[in-house]
Amino acid sequence: MAPSAVASPSSDTESETSTMLNAAAKNHVKPLWLQMSKLNPPLPNPTCVPHVWRYDAIRPSLIKAGTLVTESQAERRVLMLVNPERDAPFTTDTMYAGLQLVMPNETAKAHRHTAFAMRFIIEGQGGFTAVQGRRIKMQRGDVILTPTWNWHDHGKDGSGPMIWLDGLDLPNFTHFPVHFVEHYAEPRYPAEDVRGGSPLVFPWAQMQTRLDAASGDHVSLAYRHDDGREVSKILGGSAERLNAAKASPAIQETASSVYHVVEGSGHSVINGKTYAWKKSDTFCIPAWHTYQHFADDGDAPVYLYRFDDKPMLRSLGFYRTSDVDVETLASD
Repeated sequence: MAPSAVASPSSDTESETSTMLNAAAKNHVKPLWLQMSKLNPPLPNPTCVPHVWRYDAIRPSLIKAGTLVTESQAERRVLMLVNPERDAPFTTDTMYAGLQLVMPNETAKAHRHTAFAMRFIIEGQGGFTAVQGRRIKMQRGDVILTPTWNWHDHGKDGSGPMIWLDGLDLPNFTHFPVHFVEHYAEPRYPAEDVRGGSPLVFPWAQMQTRLDAASGDHVSLAYRHDDGREVSKILGGSAERLNAAKASPAIQETASSVYHVVEGSGHSVINGKTYAWKKSDTFCIPAWHTYQHFADDGDAPVYLYRFDDKPMLRSLGFYRTSDVDVETLASD
């Protein structure tokens, strides 16, 4: 017996349905059944795409801004790294990155904000950031934290520019409208020089020593506080060493990440497409994009810095990789 045909909705039914939906819309309600597949996709569906920001192409514009845009005109002189598929502040769907410049004898005025920030120093000498009364000297490769709602300002002594990579959780505040900024009454918040170590700074010299001491062609080490905690509950960070002509493991995860090339050159294959990079470039990897890094041939290893949204995703129960069973997550 042939299967019975599925009856199409009659014109009367379609008309009544349309009338019902119009009446519902007047009460500010909408039918879930018409958006079920959109709201419940079969896989993570980030809007942002992979992209590489070329430092040697961007730097001239940033330096030019140092002569055209004064410190009084720009509370922070930053070129934002904007994802090609989004507008600012989206570098990835959850994270923001920007290249900040401070010129000699300038002050980036003191303020504090809800967002958490971590900064990777790219170039320059004589720069400093003062966080809640602690003035920290900037050295290339250092990671300096600005915790939520801490007063902070930046400055520069000596000659030449000071440039660093900012990483913040600003995109989150498009969903949680709780971000705000308070400006200090004076350009600088009272501060004293930090002598010795500080929980707010992770020197590159120490991280590189740890990376080089570890065995293997690919090593990844997280930035953590002395008690083992990640740098924040929102953003996390790590550094990687990849020996010449070697590859990292392929990873697919719900975290998104921003990478900065500290030393060396190579490429990443992200969802099957190749993205080349070299020293001082920055690139992003959206959530659920399979990626693998490859170092170029040569004598020296590649060093990468990364910040990501893993701590936030873990705390919400959203972090997973492609080899994690959903039932395992449900049992946690």
